[in-house]
Amino acid sequence: MAWWGKALGGAFGFMMGGPLGALIGIGFGHNFDKGIGNVMSGEKFEPGQQERVQAAFFTATFSVMGHIAKADGKVTPDEIRMAEAVMSHMGLTADVRESAKRLFNEGKSDDFPLDEVLDQFKKELHRRNTLLQMFLEIQLQAAYADGVLDQAEEKLLTHICNRLGVPVSQLHRLEEMLKAGFGQGSYQSSARPTRTHSLSDAYHILGSNKSASDAEVKKSYRRLMSQHHPDKLVAKGLPEEMIKDATEKTQQIKDAYEQIKESRGMR
Repeated sequence: MAWWGKALGGAFGFMMGGPLGALIGIGFGHNFDKGIGNVMSGEKFEPGQQERVQAAFFTATFSVMGHIAKADGKVTPDEIRMAEAVMSHMGLTADVRESAKRLFNEGKSDDFPLDEVLDQFKKELHRRNTLLQMFLEIQLQAAYADGVLDQAEEKLLTHICNRLGVPVSQLHRLEEMLKAGFGQGSYQSSARPTRTHSLSDAYHILGSNKSASDAEVKKSYRRLMSQHHPDKLVAKGLPEEMIKDATEKTQQIKDAYEQIKESRGMR
């Protein structure tokens, strides 16, 4: 993938600057000669450019994940397995996998500049709200790796929402979806067995309820499908390695909708 090569070459760290640029330098290694060479040849990585957004998303995802894992003062084996499961699910090459681990470890450091990272991340995304939601889903899944969202993790996730300008109600809705089994799959901790979705789970996954009208259920379904459509997310800057996660989630949304349709006799 193009942005990996440029990150490994130091170009993104050189051009992006700020805390994310510094993290890219730590995660992928500095090589400013190549970075400067790309700049001198006229290649630019402007804020909002897809490859730059992909690099920012990858960097923020793993570093913030490490910070959340340390929220309660310790990193559990389940949280480490969760981070490794994400890396495995993405099919990272050995060198990029090591970069992701370095980013995760940077996030665990006591002097990790969380607010500065979040501020720049939000700026780099250029109001791509669907990517913000995907970012929060991944962080929430990581926080639930040990089966519990403790007070310190919840407080930190609330702070992240506030810093990114995301309503806390959206976090709570995502939490209800996660409890219903949304996103359960390859990121699932081995300590938490796969569950069979009930009709109640299906409604929670769609962010709906049994009292909603057929039209309201359909609207919820279409909204979620639009938010998680793999091609749309990649076009907005989701790293292509995360497309498998988005594809699995769209299938879960479809399955939940079909289950509700069948129970209601909807066409």
